[in-house]
Amino acid sequence: MKALAINGSHRKGKNTAALLALVLEELARGGVDTELLEVSDLHIDFCRSCNRCLRKTECSIRDDDMPMVGRKMLAADAIIIGSPVYFSNVTSRLKLFMDRTRWMHMAENLLDGKLGAALTCAGLRNGGQEITQLILERFLQGHGLRVVEARNPHAGVFNLGPMATLFEAFDGSAIHWKTGALQDALAVQTCRTLGQNLLRLLREGQARATAADA
Repeated sequence: MKALAINGSHRKGKNTAALLALVLEELARGGVDTELLEVSDLHIDFCRSCNRCLRKTECSIRDDDMPMVGRKMLAADAIIIGSPVYFSNVTSRLKLFMDRTRWMHMAENLLDGKLGAALTCAGLRNGGQEITQLILERFLQGHGLRVVEARNPHAGVFNLGPMATLFEAFDGSAIHWKTGALQDALAVQTCRTLGQNLLRLLREGQARATAADA
C-alpha cells in the first residue's frame, strides 16, 4: 500500500507540511509506504491548453517534473493534498499542479477508485479554509477519487477534512497567534483521525483484493 502527500505551500516543511506529516505518520504506523512531495521543489510548466489530452491519456509537456509526479500519483493507493489559504483559494503553485493533471482526467479518469483526502491551513479562524477545502475535495472527486473524511464518531467530532488556524485569541486590541499549526489541537487530532480512516479503508480494500484473488 502506498500513500502520496502533496504539499501545495510555497514554504517547504512549514505548517501545511507538518499537518500532512501527521496524516502520513498514522499511515506509516500501519505499514503503508508514504511519501511527501513539496511543490516548491518541483519545476512545473503552465498548461498550454493544446488539448492533446482530450484524445490521449498523455500531456504534450514532457520536459518538466509532472511526468514524475504523474507516475507517483498512478502508483499511489491514496493521495492527500494540502494547501495554505491564499484569498480563499489554493496557492498558485498548487493550482498550476492541479491544471497539469488534466491528462489523467480528460480522455480517461486514470486515478478513479483511489482514496483521496485534503487539508488546509490559514491564519485567521475564518480565513477561507472551508472554501479552499471544498476546492481541493472537488478536484479529487473530479479525478474519481473517493474523498475520505476526518470523522471520529466515538469522539463526537466531524470534519470534512483538517482545517487549521494560527489564530489564538483577540484581547480587544490585538490578535495573538499560535507559533505553528501543530498548536491547533483540533487540527492535530483531525489529521491523525484522517490518517487512521485512510489506513482502515486501505486495509479493507487490500482484504477485498486478496479475497478476490483467492
